[in-house]
Order: sequence, then structure tokens, then C-alpha cells
Amino acid sequence: MFKNVKISSMDIKQLRKILLKKGFLLSRKSNFYKQNSLHNLYKISLASILIISFFYILPGTYNYFSKALKPNLEIENSSNQKLTQVLEGKLLDSELENDNNATDQDLVYQELYGEVTEEDSLETGVRLKASVLYQLFEDTNYKLKDVRTNKIAKPVEIGKLPYELKEIQNTKKRKELFIQIVLPLILEENNKILLDRKTLFAILNKNNNSNSDNEWLNKKFKQYGVSSKDLSTLKRRMDIIPPSMAIAQAAKETGWGTSRFALEGNALFGQWTYTDKGIKPAAAEVGTTHKVMMFNVLKSSVRAYTRNLNTHKSYKKMRFVRAIQRDNEGKLNSKELVDYLDKYAETGKEYTVILKKIIEQNSLTDFDDVKILPNSEAVKNLI
Repeated sequence: MFKNVKISSMDIKQLRKILLKKGFLLSRKSNFYKQNSLHNLYKISLASILIISFFYILPGTYNYFSKALKPNLEIENSSNQKLTQVLEGKLLDSELENDNNATDQDLVYQELYGEVTEEDSLETGVRLKASVLYQLFEDTNYKLKDVRTNKIAKPVEIGKLPYELKEIQNTKKRKELFIQIVLPLILEENNKILLDRKTLFAILNKNNNSNSDNEWLNKKFKQYGVSSKDLSTLKRRMDIIPPSMAIAQAAKETGWGTSRFALEGNALFGQWTYTDKGIKPAAAEVGTTHKVMMFNVLKSSVRAYTRNLNTHKSYKKMRFVRAIQRDNEGKLNSKELVDYLDKYAETGKEYTVILKKIIEQNSLTDFDDVKILPNSEAVKNLI
């Protein structure tokens, strides 16, 4: 239709006029590309905002629906009722079946006490004379009278008992010196257990455990003889021994620090062993192979003692009652707990009666709420 039109190579303007007259709509190519680019930019920006918003609100939305859809569990606190049953001797064995793991000392001795003996082998300990200890306690202003009142003990670590304990004729002075030596060791060990217990509860409150959490749990399952890896059993076993109960047992087992086992083997609690490292009792019956565990330092004896009460099946009822006391009062009653130590000695119930007398006659419960001055920030948080 343009055959009569002659277009020169440079006559672009005239060509434009002719096309416009014919009704053609012309537009610049550059404008088209600009509009198209702006349109793409808007789409990309909108998509980016949607993606960012999605990932921003995703964690909060997940937590909200997780809590909303999680079943609301109502737990009935029957601790008072169970404690009454225990005290009346009506506790069913089924209540304790979760704490029936095979933790006999012969079976898993290395797992339960390997850490204790390994650390003890690195210790040497120095045996100070009684006169030196008296001066040390005076210089540090460490007096039991103040401890009973202020509920704060000095972090004094004594490695071995002085031989002169046997020669102190004044019974009150001998007992006070013995308690001054033993009390900080018990409190230090209890603090270590409390730190572990704090870590355990932190892990239990997590939704997901890290690899380090699982490694820590597996280590504690071995240390506390929980072969089933049951967390409730571990929580029940991982708890302190009331200082009054520990002091009373140490006093009974060592004659307030004068026994051969205490002075020669740093053994405060008369625990038996069938390994080579031990002291053979002089009055042992013919044919018996047991010995009394011996240590390089006193604190190892304390740790072995707490490990024993917290793992051996003979004291499962004690641990059960201790857990109930925790639920009810938040603190422990040693005079109730000693009733469940009848299997600690061959004299049975008579042994527990003696322990109660020692606690009462020496007012040892004064030390149950004593804290030891912290030597680290972690321990300071426990006070």
C-alpha cells in the first residue's frame, strides 16, 4: 500500500508523518524497555518481601502452635500420701522398680568408682599435726560456734586426719576438731552434686538436646549406675547427702576419727571393697575376702560414700524418701532418712538408732543448711 511512496535513507521524519496519517501508533523502544524493567523490579521486590516476612514469622508461629496443640498435662502431687505410706512401712516395691537397676558394687565397680579412684591416685595429701590444725583454724577464724550461727563454713581442705586425735582426752574438743575437718569436705562434695543437678534440670527443660548434652547425660548415667538411662532415676540418685547424716556416719564408722581405717587409710565411712587396694579388718572371719576401702586423701572417701548411697540398691528407699522430701519441703530431713540405712551395717536397725542419737546429742542438724564460702562463680550461684 506504500508503493507510491519513496523513502530515502535519511528521511525518517517524513516516514513518521506518513505512518501517523495512516493511523499507526508509534512509541520509542527505550520507553518500552524502561516500563518492562520497572514492572519486573516491582515483582522481584514484592516476592522478596513475602519471602523475608515468611521466614521472620515462622519461628514464632511454630512455637505458638506447638504450645497450643500440646496436651495440657495435669500432674497430681501425691508426695504427702507417699511419704506417709513410707513412714508407716506400706511402700509397695512397685514404686521402686525404676530404681532397681543392677548397681551392685561388684558388678559395675569401675563405672561407679573408677573416677573416684583415678582422681584419688593423683592426690598425695599432707598430714598436719593437731596443733597445726588448731592454729590454722584460728588464723582463718574457723569456729564451729560461728558456723552454727552464721551458717557459713570456711573452704578448708584437710587431706588426712592427725594422729593426735586419739590422744585428745577432752571428748568435746576431739569431736569439734573432727567436725571441723570433715564438714568442709562434705559440703564441697555436695556442691559438686548440686552443680550436676542444676545442669541436669537445664537439660530437662530443653526441647532438644545437643550432642554435648547427650554426652554429659551418658557420662552421668554410668557414674550413677543407671543402666536403663531413665532420667527420673538419674534425678532421684543425683542429690546431696545431708551433712548431719554424713558426719554421724563418719563419727560412728571411725570412732570420731580414731580408727585404724581412718588414720591409715583415710577411710571415713568403712566401705567394703574386694579389690587389692584396701585394709583387711583384724576381726574379719576366716574365709572372708572383703577389705575396707582406703584412699590417699579424705575427700576421696567422701566422694565414694556419696556415690555409694546414691547408687547401691540397698539404699533405694532412702533415695525415694529423699525425693519426696524435696517435693514437699525443698529440703532434707536427715533424721527420717537414717531410718533407711539399716543395711549399711550388720547391726541393722540398731545402727540407725545410734546414728539418730549421734545427730541429736551433737546437734548436727545445725550443719544441714550451712553453705561453704564459694571458690568459683558457679558455686557462688548455689548460695
